[in-house]
Amino acid sequence: QKRQERLRRFRELHMKRYEACKLNSQEVVEEDKRLKLPPNWEAKKARLEWELKVQEKKKECAARGEDYERVKLLEISAEDAERWERKKKKKNPDLGFSDYAAAQLRQYQRLTRQIKPDLEQYEKLKEQYGEALYPTSDSLLHGTHVPSKEGVDRMVADLEKQIEKREKYSRRRPYNDDADIDYINERNAKFNQKAERFYGKYTAEIKQNLERGTAV
Repeated sequence: QKRQERLRRFRELHMKRYEACKLNSQEVVEEDKRLKLPPNWEAKKARLEWELKVQEKKKECAARGEDYERVKLLEISAEDAERWERKKKKKNPDLGFSDYAAAQLRQYQRLTRQIKPDLEQYEKLKEQYGEALYPTSDSLLHGTHVPSKEGVDRMVADLEKQIEKREKYSRRRPYNDDADIDYINERNAKFNQKAERFYGKYTAEIKQNLERGTAV
């Protein structure tokens, strides 16, 4: 009987060791698979799962005759909306003026984002020119394309809009003939205006005493 008990315990211990080795082997295989995956696999997987959920939600809304965009907005809380707006502002911050090249690049990017391609005209040109529509160094297409009247009108309207906007920002401030002249040049006048804006309320009494001649 004691021998049978020892055999039973030995079998149990052997089975536990076998299960432990099996689990270790499975973990090693899984870890090896994870190491062979791309570094951004987890993010891609989460993205794919999210897209699948969105597709399922759209199908459910379509089956119920509801608008998915409206349902999605109703499910967003005020905190999430505010967080999304802050993230959106951080993504494209206004860095202000650094140099003329950066300003020109920002202007170019802003204008290109506003361009709405005419796919119908593009297909017509593709049928007309074929592979020649995509010029290379050996192409002779340069200078042969004549823009349409609608394209020219869009360009003119956009240029006029830019000129109008530029005039608003570059307009000269009106000059006040009755204002006291307390500057020697334009640069000094701007400095005095800034000083008055920030410190005028603190120096108003001193300035009045100096003008009356009662300053101590």
